[in-house]
Amino acid sequence: MRRPINHKREEITPSVTLIISCYNEAVVIAEKLENALNLDYPKDKLRILLVSDGSDDGTDDIVRGFLSEQVDLIRQEGRLGKTMGLNLAMEKVASEIVVFSDANALYDTDAIRKLVRNFADRRVGYVVGAALYTDAHEGASAKSENLYWRYELAIKTMESRLHSVVGGDGAIYGIRSELWEPLQQKDINDFVNPLQIISKGYRGIFEPEARCYEETAGDFGREIARKERIVNRSIRGLMRVKTAMNPAKVGIFAWEVISHKLLRWLIPAFLVVGISGSAVLALAHVRVFQALTLGGLLILSLALVGHCKGDKNQLAVWVSVPYYFVMVNLYALRGIVRALKGETQVVWSSARTERERR
Repeated sequence: MRRPINHKREEITPSVTLIISCYNEAVVIAEKLENALNLDYPKDKLRILLVSDGSDDGTDDIVRGFLSEQVDLIRQEGRLGKTMGLNLAMEKVASEIVVFSDANALYDTDAIRKLVRNFADRRVGYVVGAALYTDAHEGASAKSENLYWRYELAIKTMESRLHSVVGGDGAIYGIRSELWEPLQQKDINDFVNPLQIISKGYRGIFEPEARCYEETAGDFGREIARKERIVNRSIRGLMRVKTAMNPAKVGIFAWEVISHKLLRWLIPAFLVVGISGSAVLALAHVRVFQALTLGGLLILSLALVGHCKGDKNQLAVWVSVPYYFVMVNLYALRGIVRALKGETQVVWSSARTERERR
């Protein structure tokens, strides 16, 4: 039986600033701004602030066509990354609530209302909406990412009921403005910022009815590289806000963040140890470990088949899922190794930008 909502929730309309981060988003930025202007929220209480990280494809010119009392543009020179752009934008914020979004995330008209109703509870410091995939990509990559994301949304729901959802979502999450702390350039904002808020004694809520929609990268290579980047920056962020792993400070949330993030990032190491141990015991004729070893070898073999195929978006599901699982974990390990070496990626291009360059 599902537990009832365990926090106060009311229909409220606090002042909100919607911050949209972008770099070279000329293809989608007009649609995003039109979507933001059509949100069902009092116009006098909603400000739209777009921060451009040195865009050079005409994005800023398109935004200037929308400038008004409600819409403003901040340009960050030098390509310093999203996090530094948010630091700059937050200096201009005077609203009670800030909602962070990406240029390709289109909101349901009531998304802001659904988010902010949770802030009626003073214990709530941030609220994460549901970013859903709905796009033209029908290949194996999009299907694998959709499968993974449905699993993630289920975890977010359970975490929220237990204590707090672990981390935000750059496409749609809001915070109390007063809880913002300037971030370091290498911080991944939608992970470090929520951890800081939890460390102050607040909760983070998942609001599945606050929905936005975006496309997957539509390509295994780009999706896997994105996972590497996220792990690379997130593990550094977790080490920077170690309080979030201290049960004496944050209670059960410490277990949530360790099990959902830290242990998941270490899955590649666990798999190597587990398969190696199973293989040793299989040679000793222990049947259960013989079965486990054969299962592990089968998954690796299917992943290798997927790796050798030219058009990976045409892979059958029984090949694409093992391939996606193995490659995501392999690249997560690469992200961890890079983080331990002090290498952190602070800027990148969207999948749309990369496709246009080809």
